[in-house]
Amino acid sequence: MQTGYYSAAAGMVTQFNRLDVIANNLANVNTAGFKEDDVVVGDFMRLYKEARDELPHANNTKEGAAFINRTMSRTPQIVDEYTDFSVGNLQKTSNSLDLALSREGLFFAVKTPEGIRLTRDGSFSLNDEGTLVNKQGYEVLPADYFQSKTGISIANQDNIISIDKNGQISTNIPNSVQLTQNKKLLIVQPDNIKLLKKEGDNLYKFDNINSIKPVEESGAVAQGFIEKSNVNAVKMMTQLIETNRLVGMYQKAMDAQMNDMNKDAIEKIARKA
Repeated sequence: MQTGYYSAAAGMVTQFNRLDVIANNLANVNTAGFKEDDVVVGDFMRLYKEARDELPHANNTKEGAAFINRTMSRTPQIVDEYTDFSVGNLQKTSNSLDLALSREGLFFAVKTPEGIRLTRDGSFSLNDEGTLVNKQGYEVLPADYFQSKTGISIANQDNIISIDKNGQISTNIPNSVQLTQNKKLLIVQPDNIKLLKKEGDNLYKFDNINSIKPVEESGAVAQGFIEKSNVNAVKMMTQLIETNRLVGMYQKAMDAQMNDMNKDAIEKIARKA
């Protein structure tokens, strides 16, 4: 009896964890550049049949056997977590400092107190010193940052700001419409996007950031656009309803298991009395 009770409790905990992910996705449905998180819920045997060639250990080995024994369970559990990095819809804003990346896997780079971080949110602006910053006030980095260690500055009198599809910034010569080149945006593409870690504020941490080289010809920068969140609100609401129903089902199973255990205990006590 206790085995069934604990299995139902474990299944409920799994659904609670799934609810946390769904709630976070829904909370960021209007956050520019946000990428949807998801979890894989299932029992090991089903996953083993679907992805046996991609398991972290070879078949018929001591390590493989230990992995199977450790993971084997009939209880639904979160067996994997991942982020969907697909490109969201681009929304036109006509703001010259709003930028979007139209290709998956590309990121802008910003300088934070904790180090360089990556982001897809291109809602940029100029601070009081004329430095290009993001919503949190972090400096947006240029392609030559690792050599120059300086940010991107735009003079107040530069009322024409043009940014091409590769991130090259050009501004007008004072009192004219003739453009001159400024710095170029640092646009990067990590080799393994799965190594990115979300840190809040729509930022990603990449441990080996100094190894990343600028993407010189990305062809993906869209000036005057913002990339919207790729969260599908309808799908999230459907998953929310499904998860709530599963929580209710596990609750009923736990109640039934507890009632049976109580009944069994009462009967045993009565017989001994």
